[in-house]
This record gives sequence, structure tokens and C-alpha cells, in this order.
Amino acid sequence: MRYYFNMIFLAAIATAVSSLSVVSLVVAASLPNFTELVEEVGPSVVNISTTKKVTRTQHLPPGMKMPELPENSPWGELFKKFFGEEGGVPEQFNTQSLGSGFIIDESGYIITNNHVVKDADEIIVRLTDRRELKAKIIGTDARSDVALLKVDADNLPAIKLGNSDKLKVGEWVVAIGSPFGFDNTVSKGIVSQIGRNLPSENYVPFIQTDVPINPGNSGGPLFNLDGEVVGINSQIYSRTGGFMGLSFAIPINVAINVVEQLKDKGRVSRGWLGILIQDVNRELAESFGMEKPMGAVVLKIMDNSPALAAKFKIGDVVVEFDGKTIQRSSDLPIAVGSTHVGSRVKVKVIREGKTTTLHVTIAELPSEEELAQANPEKHSKVNRIGAVVEDLTHEQRSTLDIGNGGVLVTDLKNGPAREAGIRRGDVILKINNKNVKSVKHFRQLLKKLPVNKSLPILIQRQSAPIFLAIKLGKK
Repeated sequence: MRYYFNMIFLAAIATAVSSLSVVSLVVAASLPNFTELVEEVGPSVVNISTTKKVTRTQHLPPGMKMPELPENSPWGELFKKFFGEEGGVPEQFNTQSLGSGFIIDESGYIITNNHVVKDADEIIVRLTDRRELKAKIIGTDARSDVALLKVDADNLPAIKLGNSDKLKVGEWVVAIGSPFGFDNTVSKGIVSQIGRNLPSENYVPFIQTDVPINPGNSGGPLFNLDGEVVGINSQIYSRTGGFMGLSFAIPINVAINVVEQLKDKGRVSRGWLGILIQDVNRELAESFGMEKPMGAVVLKIMDNSPALAAKFKIGDVVVEFDGKTIQRSSDLPIAVGSTHVGSRVKVKVIREGKTTTLHVTIAELPSEEELAQANPEKHSKVNRIGAVVEDLTHEQRSTLDIGNGGVLVTDLKNGPAREAGIRRGDVILKINNKNVKSVKHFRQLLKKLPVNKSLPILIQRQSAPIFLAIKLGKK
């Protein structure tokens, strides 16, 4: 009897093992094999190294003064030469950085990120066959972070370009690049989301993936399973400096539009509406008579802008632009920026609880300098915290329910403000426990702030006040 039981038990185990093996084979068969893809497209991916000349002057450490030496001491002249008040002796040296790129034309055109080649004095492109070629910059576009290079060579392995508009969340994608200088490194993952908007970028609907991306991958291609480029790996979200599961790629459709303009005229033109906007939350939606939060509420209308000519009003909520639904405020700059200059489009807004259609002729987006000069009496130059601010109008105070004081953040550069979490559209009410009365007063307060110390800054974001901590470096 025991023998019979053991036979049944062993048979059951064998059946289970067999079933698991079948399941494993089925799962393995369903996973993609990337070997053929990599063999086909690998030669089109390049390593990009740049050299930049930097001048540095020696100074005494903060808080340290020139020593008092005898009048004829030989050390006196030495100290003055290297650490004196005139700044010492400038020292020039080279800094190097690495990135990736890919060949889009057999005659030598290469796409990479703008930040990979920015301010570079020399750019070297290394191919998979070990050739190293000097590249020249055909054009760059900082707003999309795209750069077009050209090397002097023929019959290069050009890559196939896909259609990023056809990407779907959950599909497999592959990245090839040079993380930390390791050429032609392959990593894979899936599309986590499409049309993702980042705080620091207004004109790119990023592709979010979980593909491992690290320093050196910037500018490299993102492929679909057909071996077509669907994006340019550009950024990661990280608290450590390394990959944390969130990477972002510029859609290839956006990049190609930029590249074509750079080829044709050496610069990129974008559509411009001329309004300052913010998101609509639940409370604002209710106050505007909307069924749900959506759209972009108008905070300011710029002088001599298309929006002013089209009779936009402060408090209008843009819910549709040229037939495209505006779910979030970040959707609007992308839609406007991709519209051809001179086009006349319909814009649906909610005004005082009713839907109104406006007709606007899109102008060309001015440069940042031109935008800053549009209202010179209101605008502040980029300051110690890396923010551009302006005084609030009466309409803005009414919309935001702010009585006196405060300055509106209209733009951000790299600096303490961005690092602290401040965003465009925030109103700075206090800094270091001092009320901010105006742009002029704000500048005065910034001059007196201590360095290397966390300071409280009170902002109003939409309708809610928030305290953040900001830390300034050297003046």
C-alpha cells in the first residue's frame, strides 16, 4: 500500500514539474529577443566626446585675508600674484564630457542632445569600427535639447526613424548608448507613459520609460522592436545621480521637426500665444463653474501678443486649442509651440462659466531676451536664486486672492530656486521671514541673504501657501 502511495506521489511531482517547464517555455517564447535588433542598429549609434576650455583664477578661501608681511618680504609679491585682490593668475585647462548620438544620414548627419555639445570647443565622434571623426555643429535648440552635428564621411550606416506618435504604454523599447563611457551598451524596458511634461521643459511631450539610463546615455537612441528610433534619451529622475527607474526621451517626431528647421535655416521657430498660465485644481474648477479640473487658466496677457489681439481675458480657462483638448496647463505650450507661425486657430475658453470660442493668429515665439524686455519696468533679471519675477497685476491679485506684496515667478534657470522646488506661476510672499513687497524690494532682500544656509521661503501655489527651504551659494 505504501509503495502504491509513493508511486502516486512521485507521479504527481513529475506532472507538476512538467507543467512548470511548459509554462516556463511559454513565458520564454513570449519574451522578445533583442539580438538581431542590436546587430542591425548598433553600428548607427556613436560615442560623442567633447572638450571645453575653462579658465580658472586662484583665490583665497572664503573668510581668509591676505597675511600682513614685511614691506620687502619676497612672499608679499608671491601672494599678490596668485591670491591678490586683482584675482591672481588665470589658469586655463580642458574639461571633457561624454555622450551618445546616432547617424540619421549616410552623408554624416548625427543627432544628439544640446546639453552634450553645449559650449564645446572640440567634438569627437567615435564609430563602432573604431574610427574617430571631428564633428561640427550644424545647429542646436536649447528649448528641445536637440543638436544636429555633421562629420566628414560617406556611406555611414544610417538609422531608421520611426513614428513616436504610434507608441503605446507598455510596449518594449531598447536604448543603446555609452553610459560612463562604455560604448554600445544595450538596455531594455517598456514605455511607462507618453506625453509626460517636466517642470523644466515647456515644449517637449516626453516619453517616460523604465529603461536603465545613466550619464553618457544622453543623446542616444531609443528603439522600438522594429529597430526604428522613436526617441532620444535625454533625462533621468534621480535623487542619487544614478538610475532610479524613471528615464525620459524626446519623441523622434519632435526631434525631426527641430532637425529639419536647423538644416533649413539654422534655428527653430515656434508658435507663441503670449499668456502666462497655471493649472486648474478642484477648487478653481468649482469657482469657474466647471464640472471637473482641466485646462489652463490665464494669469497674464503679454503686451503686443496674439492673445491680446484675440481679446483673451485674465481668468479665461483654455480647454481646447486647435481641436486639441487641454487637460493640464502643461499641454498648452506644447500645442502652441508646434503650431505653424501665421496659422489662425480656434481656442475654446471657459469665461464666467460659459464656453467661448476665440480666433487667434499665432506669432513666432520671441527669444528669452526679447520676452524679458517686453515689460522692462516689471521684469527682474535672473537673480541670485535663478528666477525671473515680476509684480502682480490687479487682475492677478484678484484671481489669486492676494492682497498686497508678493512677486510672480515667470521663468526659472538652474539655481537655488529650481532646486528648492519653486515653479513658474508661484508667487513669492516671504523670504527669510521678510515680506516681499515688490520686485524692487525683492532684489534688495536677495542682496542681504546669507550663503550656505537653508532659509525659509513662503510661496503661494495656486490657492495654497507653501513653505520651502532655499539655500544660496556664493554671491
